[in-house]
Amino acid sequence: MVEVARGKRSVLGVLVDVTDYADATARVMAAARERRPYAVTALAVHGVMTGVQDKAHEARLNSFDLVTPDGQPVRGALNLLYHAGLSDRVYGPTLTLKVIEQAAAEGLPIYLYGSTQPTLDKLVPALEEMFPALKIAGVEPSKFRASRPGEPEEIAERIKASGARVVFVGLGCPRQEVFTYAMRPLLDMPLLAVGAAFDYHAGLLKNPPAWMQKYALEWLWRFGLEPKRLWKRYVLLNPAYLTRLALQKSGLWKATPSAPATTPVESFAV
Repeated sequence: MVEVARGKRSVLGVLVDVTDYADATARVMAAARERRPYAVTALAVHGVMTGVQDKAHEARLNSFDLVTPDGQPVRGALNLLYHAGLSDRVYGPTLTLKVIEQAAAEGLPIYLYGSTQPTLDKLVPALEEMFPALKIAGVEPSKFRASRPGEPEEIAERIKASGARVVFVGLGCPRQEVFTYAMRPLLDMPLLAVGAAFDYHAGLLKNPPAWMQKYALEWLWRFGLEPKRLWKRYVLLNPAYLTRLALQKSGLWKATPSAPATTPVESFAV
């Protein structure tokens, strides 16, 4: 078995962790037990490219405690550039279930923030059926607008008052990463930006066949389901990602990571 060297590595300037499901779950749960702030996101190609295209956002991503290789192309980049030896990605929806399973086993309540009320109304019973011991401390849909002055603190107080020990954030990329970055200083618990996990586990989106996931073709599956919404993401960003990856591998582009951000976000999507 290949020994995986843990740590963060630059993928086009975005620092991604060499990690697997067991390691990522253990790190999140340790923060939950110890009541530590801990910001987590799972990045596929689109997530990495949001950092490439916006240096301020790249700096936010580089301040996260844990950034998992959500997509096979990101896992492949870690293996190509750094011989990471990763045999699988760490997919946000799957990591969500693994953390929830462990939280349920340990009796640690969770909080679901984001998406719409109809989605949450389907998600909650689905999770409770999968994990009968699960404690859901609170559920709060997205308001689909910018935060008002003082609102982040109000949200944080609601979450803390609920007794939650882990927060799952489903606002879509990059809104969920901005939210997680901004809320991290206000909460003594892990926040996981989990992308479309709410929709998948609520039964509103279908996962692609395993063979498509294995061969990094999930993008094609999702493009087929939502072509009007996702065509720019896949038709434009995927070639740009591969081009920059080739330049980084060849040494023609250094892909120097931005320093982790420390500046508060004045207003962000809630």
